[in-house]
Amino acid sequence: MDRGQDKPQEFVFLLMNNYSLLSFACAIEPLRLANWAAGQELYSWSLIAEGGETVHCSNGQETLVNGGLDEVGRDQTLLVCAGTDVKGATTKGILQYLRREARRGVVIGGLCTATWPMAKAGLLDGKRCTIHWDNRDSFVEEFPEADLSQALYTMDGNRLSCAGGSASADLMLRLISDRHGQELANRVADQMIYTTIRNDREEQRLSVPTRIGVRHPKLASVIHAMEENIEEPVSPARLAEDVGMSTRQLERLFRRYLNRSPKRYYMELRLQKAKNLLMQTDMTVINVALACGFTSPSHFSKCYRAHFSTTPYRERGTQGATG
Repeated sequence: MDRGQDKPQEFVFLLMNNYSLLSFACAIEPLRLANWAAGQELYSWSLIAEGGETVHCSNGQETLVNGGLDEVGRDQTLLVCAGTDVKGATTKGILQYLRREARRGVVIGGLCTATWPMAKAGLLDGKRCTIHWDNRDSFVEEFPEADLSQALYTMDGNRLSCAGGSASADLMLRLISDRHGQELANRVADQMIYTTIRNDREEQRLSVPTRIGVRHPKLASVIHAMEENIEEPVSPARLAEDVGMSTRQLERLFRRYLNRSPKRYYMELRLQKAKNLLMQTDMTVINVALACGFTSPSHFSKCYRAHFSTTPYRERGTQGATG
């Protein structure tokens, strides 16, 4: 442990409207536990929000904060916490604040979906970053200049990002380890009943076999190929050939384990991505269709209605008229 740093390291948590309480708790509690385990104040923190009074998290709970969008000390770390409807929560005031603090050289990190306002503010151009997997598709479409990974968390210079949820704990345990040693980080993890500290090379999502509840290597390979080829779908015949099966064998495999055809499963993946893009971006309905492998807008609308019982335009709501 580095005993030479007498002054506590300070973190400022910017809580955006509808922020994720889980992600925030997993970030702030390791700091408290580090102080307890070390027997001294290694870390201090404060909470801020636009308006400087209260802010609501995604479960509706109201949080009292310490202040508004005031200047952060250059030796402090600013962690932005976001959650649901991050686009709606990203105000001009928050964007201006992030740009101002970035120009001052402040270390800035984003938890859960807060990578989105950081990218919107231009803080992640050419930077490696990550975001919650459910927002990945829309982020890639909107911010191609950012180097988005599927990692639990990333550290690129003075920019940090984290996928949120329990991954916030992994990021904070890494920061504790870097500053005060792995032994202290391990003691904090023990107090959290956190049996495995994950690193920044680990991916967010469960493996395909775990997600679908089936451990069949060829089936997992085909599903992975589907997920990686949404914009330009691969034919069932090609998918089967790539894993050394006939098309009929592949059909039987999907029917047996997933109770649907490969074509239907693939379509569901594409439509789910389409729904994410409609709800999370300003992309036109036509561009959403193209991004999900539909060359005909009418065919896209027909498939979407059949699966979700609504049209893409209605899903988009009032924005649909501009699509």
